Amino acid sequence: MELMTLPNLERKIIISGGQNFDKKYPESFRYFNEEQLADFGREYLNQTSVYRSDKPYFIDKLPPNFERVGLIHKILPNAIIIDARRHPMACGFSIYKQHFAGGHEYSYNLENIGYYYNSYLGVMDHFNDALNDRIFLMQYEENVRDTETMTRQLLDYIELDFEQACLEFYKNKRAVRTASSEQVRQPIYTKSISAWKKYERNLEPLKRTLGTKTLKRFDTA
Repeated sequence: MELMTLPNLERKIIISGGQNFDKKYPESFRYFNEEQLADFGREYLNQTSVYRSDKPYFIDKLPPNFERVGLIHKILPNAIIIDARRHPMACGFSIYKQHFAGGHEYSYNLENIGYYYNSYLGVMDHFNDALNDRIFLMQYEENVRDTETMTRQLLDYIELDFEQACLEFYKNKRAVRTASSEQVRQPIYTKSISAWKKYERNLEPLKRTLGTKTLKRFDTA
């Protein structure tokens, strides 16, 4: 599910920090003690309890949550963070052709998408180093080409058993609220991996903004 619980809680923390400390968020975050951090974590769990069942894990896949990896780690130290990453040109093209209801103003400009993607990489690189590789990287292209292998690797990481239903997710009839709602109703396909190349000339502002350094990281994707 893509929930606004974490962004809303973050706003509450920012207001609380601004009232109590002469520092701006996230600098003010260091002044909260362990009990206060635990309280924030419990508040998140309480607010999301309506969406959770008796299963061992609960997934909150709001895309901008990458901006809050530090917050997540502090208030939910047992949380497992999965970085679902895609080739920046393919990702940028997908974002650009998706009309969002609101809250993603950067998505209407190719250069802004490039800046946003580079910022995302910078944040994730930092926390991969800071958290000693506690973040699981799920590369989109690898997952599409060999779904079962990548699924098994992920399940091993979170200590869950493999089930055939993991590969037949499209048979699940539950309601889905996400920009990719149509895709999750069909089996995984590979045609979207290089779909952006057909429009490469038109995507030049995105390519230029991403830069050679970023694009070289995905030469094999």
